[in-house]
Amino acid sequence: MNPLKQISLNNIKSLSLVEPLKLINLSKPKPSITQQVRNLGTSRRDPHKVKPPRNLLGIHFVPQKRAYVVERFGKFIQILQPGLNFLIPLIDKIAYAHSLKEQAIPISDQTATTVDNVPIVIDGMLYIKIIDPFLASYGIENPIFAVTQLAQTTMRSELGKITLDKTFEERDRLNKNILGAINNHPLKTDWGLECLRYEIKDVTPPNGVKVAMQLQAEAERRKRAQILEAEGLRESSTNVAHGKRSAVILESEGAKINQVNRARGEAEAILAAANATAKGILEVSKAITGKCGVEASSLRIAEQYIEAYSEIAKESTTTLVPSKVGDPAAMVAQALTIYKSLNGSTGSKIMTAAQ
Repeated sequence: MNPLKQISLNNIKSLSLVEPLKLINLSKPKPSITQQVRNLGTSRRDPHKVKPPRNLLGIHFVPQKRAYVVERFGKFIQILQPGLNFLIPLIDKIAYAHSLKEQAIPISDQTATTVDNVPIVIDGMLYIKIIDPFLASYGIENPIFAVTQLAQTTMRSELGKITLDKTFEERDRLNKNILGAINNHPLKTDWGLECLRYEIKDVTPPNGVKVAMQLQAEAERRKRAQILEAEGLRESSTNVAHGKRSAVILESEGAKINQVNRARGEAEAILAAANATAKGILEVSKAITGKCGVEASSLRIAEQYIEAYSEIAKESTTTLVPSKVGDPAAMVAQALTIYKSLNGSTGSKIMTAAQ
């Protein structure tokens, strides 16, 4: 066979195998510009996006807290309410499906710089709710993705206004500030969304900052421990001083009370002795003024006089005594003379006082 014919036959066979594939690929219709734009906006996988059902039979059961946006020939006509709904098959199309429940959207890790130039990584949770399915469908392309991006930028902006320490100390206030900044955007009027709350999950500083924070925390703990120990020693010393002071006061009070009681006892004893002496003297005076009182008192004085000299004689001391010590009669007479002289002077004083 001619070599040229062989090459031509091989070329025809190769073309016969390739062309059908090319024809098949070329026969696939290209998507419209609207579909291309819609696919471009929803190319990110969104677990919160509800896939709209197909309208094949025209009968649809809409679940509670769901909203189906219906288009006819590409134009919006209605929003299906929960329950049984009827559509025109192949003409009406459910273009969008939205969940009207509250949704928790995780905000991925974002790097932000605080006002003291410390880079940190922070994430959070955003809680939103679709309140207008029409605006959520036609106000913005992919509203969940849009509000997520808005939350991330707002979070970075708010973190740039505070220091690193404030991110840990004032997390509640930071959450409120981020929520307020998000709600300042016209979400309800433009996107049909409502941001309910925002919660920061984790704040991760760099490793060097972590080490510095750990050292600072340890230093603060040591400082507090030393302060508490010093306060404990001070309180202990104060308590000991107060105890000693109270003991001294109580001891002095006891001594004072003891002295007062002793003085009162001595005074009462002296007063009792004086009263007893006065009563004794009174009784003696009564007895003396009575019948035979002078003789009895004279005898008693004589006995005491002799007894006193007998006591003097018992001690080995030098004592001057009268010359008539050896004469008992003379001693008794002398004692009686002394008594009479005392009795006479006392009687004259009594008479003078009576006059």
